[in-house]
Amino acid sequence: MNIKEEITGAINRVEDLGQMMLRNPKVAADLIPSAVKGYVLQQGKNDTIGIVSPHKTFYDWTYSNEGNPAFRELYRKAYRGQWNAEDLPWDTNVDPENMGDLAILPEKLHPMYGSKYYSKDPKHNMREMHDVYGFLLSQFLHGEQGALYAAGMTVEATPWFGAKLYGATQVVDEGRHVEVFAKYIIEKLERLYHVNDNLFVVIHALNSSPDWDIKFLGMQIMIEGLALGAFGLFYKYTKEPLLKNLLKLVISDEARHVHYGVEALRDYYTKEVSDKLRKDREDWAYEVAVLLRNRFMFYEIREKYYGDKISREEWERTIMNSEIMKEFRRSLFTRLIPNLKAIGLLTDRIRPHYEKLGVIEYETMKAADKLSLSELLAA
Repeated sequence: MNIKEEITGAINRVEDLGQMMLRNPKVAADLIPSAVKGYVLQQGKNDTIGIVSPHKTFYDWTYSNEGNPAFRELYRKAYRGQWNAEDLPWDTNVDPENMGDLAILPEKLHPMYGSKYYSKDPKHNMREMHDVYGFLLSQFLHGEQGALYAAGMTVEATPWFGAKLYGATQVVDEGRHVEVFAKYIIEKLERLYHVNDNLFVVIHALNSSPDWDIKFLGMQIMIEGLALGAFGLFYKYTKEPLLKNLLKLVISDEARHVHYGVEALRDYYTKEVSDKLRKDREDWAYEVAVLLRNRFMFYEIREKYYGDKISREEWERTIMNSEIMKEFRRSLFTRLIPNLKAIGLLTDRIRPHYEKLGVIEYETMKAADKLSLSELLAA
């Protein structure tokens, strides 16, 4: 991708966020500073970055555990469900370019598969698939690092003591997830990509927010909910035994994390907040849903392999109709939409926007707090 096209793409993405002004100026004001840092200043391409979070820290000197009993049950489940990353079979021989019985993903899930731009050279396609895995799993890793820091913030920012205890177990979970994904990507795939701009914008926005509920909504419901769907998609299709084993363990943790978000926000949004604040959160969740969907547009793969062959506009059209994007829409939003409904953020007012995304059909699915591990793995 040339510099002119990169700058134009960044400006277009900021202008897209500017369209929020037509829907909700406050949400635009919340997200556009993060968009400038991600899309224009490209801060996500730095190896390290500091993000200042102005949230309040709540102490509870009474140590009362008489609040929501779901927090106590999640806390018990969490420490019973701890697992050791070192117990995974790390001596497994992983061949990232295997397209047969031990393929990480089937070839049909290459974003350009079936298009006129897809190579007829099987060896070249194997190399491309290697990068597709590396890109996708790198975004999982970056999302887990964001979740690690956000989990620590929720321990500070939540006003409920029971939620603080459970939140502490999530910090441990997320640290373990960062450990296993980093090891798999660096040692087995040898393909570590930078954080995608869209994911960076969301992580920056929720970390920069002073509001405790935005941290829960952004991480527990949005990022973790979509990750749960993405991990489920990989688990469904991968034939690589180490990754399949790893994903099963991570999914069991993630289900608790999303359940935590549902429990923390259900009564808050449906009973405690003003109509205006709830509408702001509905709009914030929708805009973030679009950003998180767009993190799987594979611009990084286009830049490496297709930049001189296909325009950005045609690339986007091709991706949106690809098999992998169809699978992502299904798997991601079957997890997200029911959870938004469960916490009261899928009202008649916001539903038409999700209808335009083609994902409203998933509102009848079970929310995270109603799903068993076997149901999550079978999705």
